[in-house]
Order: sequence, then C-alpha cells, then structure tokens
Amino acid sequence: MSLTIEEVTAAGAAWVWLPDDAEVVEDAGYTILRLPDYYNFDLSVVSFTPTGPLPAAVDAVLARARTLGPPVLDWQVLLGGPPGLGDELAARGGRIKLDLEILAADLSAGAPDLRPPEVAVELRWATDFPTVRDGALVETTGFGGALPPASQLEHAAHRNARAVAEGRGGRLVAYVDGEPVGTGGVALVDGVARLTGGVVAPPWRGRGVYRAVLGARLAHAAAHGARMALVKGNPRTSGPILRRSGFTAFGQEPVYALPLG
Repeated sequence: MSLTIEEVTAAGAAWVWLPDDAEVVEDAGYTILRLPDYYNFDLSVVSFTPTGPLPAAVDAVLARARTLGPPVLDWQVLLGGPPGLGDELAARGGRIKLDLEILAADLSAGAPDLRPPEVAVELRWATDFPTVRDGALVETTGFGGALPPASQLEHAAHRNARAVAEGRGGRLVAYVDGEPVGTGGVALVDGVARLTGGVVAPPWRGRGVYRAVLGARLAHAAAHGARMALVKGNPRTSGPILRRSGFTAFGQEPVYALPLG
C-alpha cells in the first residue's frame, strides 16, 4: 500500500490532543486547551472547523481565548485546514513559533528494519512511577517546561500499563548505562500509530538513541495492526531521521503564537 495525501490529511485531522490534565474549552467550531503551569506553553487551539466566514471565526476564537488569562495563544495550522488560515493569524499579529511538518510511513508490510544505535541502549515501557518520572525528566530537558506533580506521574504509569498490555501503545524510555537519555510515545487509534514526544537529552544526540526509540515504537505498532505511522516533527531535528527511516513528509503544519493583549 502507498499512502495518499488524502489518507494522511484525514488521519492528521482526526488526531486531537486532549490531555487529561488540561482545561478544555469547546464551542461548535473550535477547541482550546488551557494547560497546567508545568507545560512549556499555556493556551493552545487543538481543533478549528469553522462553518462561516474565516475572519469572523478567527475573531471568535481570539475573543474566547482572551477571557482565559494567558497573554499568548498557540495555534497550529493543520494540513487540510481552512485555506488562508495562516494569513489570517499573521494579520492579527501571529508569528510562526515552531515549524512542524506532518510525516507518515506505511506499516502495512511491517515495521522498517532500522540501523542499530552506536551505543548500548536499553528500552523500557513507562509502566511504573520511576520510569515515567525518568521519561518526564528527559522531556523537560529537551522540550522545556517543568516536571508534573507526582500524582500526575502515577496516573500516567497506570494508564501506560493498561495501554501497553492491551497493545494500544504507551511511552518508551531509553537508558544508557542506567541513565535515562531518550523517550517517545505511541498511541494506536483506528489503525494509525500516532508518535509523540520523541526527544533525546542533548549530550546523547547523534548516537542513534532516537532511532532506537523510533524503531521500538514502530515494531509495537506494526505487531498490533497499525497500517500507518504518523508524526508531527521538526524538519531540522527529527525530520531527517524520520525520512531516513522510511517516512515521507506530506506538508507543513506551523504553530503560530498570537498575542492576546
């Protein structure tokens, strides 16, 4: 099977991030998340499906966001989203905060055989509190933000343990000589493996740790029936690794930061 732009666009549109520790603000045409303080951003639009004129729909989202407190709204322009949305956001003072692209790989014939890492990597599923905490520490090192409270980490451990046992994915943590050095998540939904949070601690980059975490996630996904792997990656960091691992880039999905003052 060869993936089409229509398949990838539909899979990307169906992927709405709704973490269980966020405040969800919904209306008929949009969903806004307000995140706890330990995230490295505060407010984000995670879905936008306007039915009327685009300028008025954007204004309605901004008006609602201004009532929520934070001074900046993050807004990702999705592949297949409303035409002209990026220009509308720029006209209201939005600037591109993060260049992302949507990449996909065909898993119908199984997971690709990736080159092994240059260091001895041990991979563990984050199904207990210490491993979840190790993964969260790597994330804060790579992405910023702060460590979530212990109660949230405990909840993540129980959730991951169930998901891994049921073949629905989870979070992997990579160790070298007992030190946590990388992490990445995968969730299987309707035959699509959604890859999230792939990051390696800066001192360990360039040694194949990311590739090891990626390969294990793809193997788990293929073994449990995934036909497609999907990721929204940085074209300058993870993008080159993903392309060498069999992924194809299908389009840009930049994140705009809009001032709400």
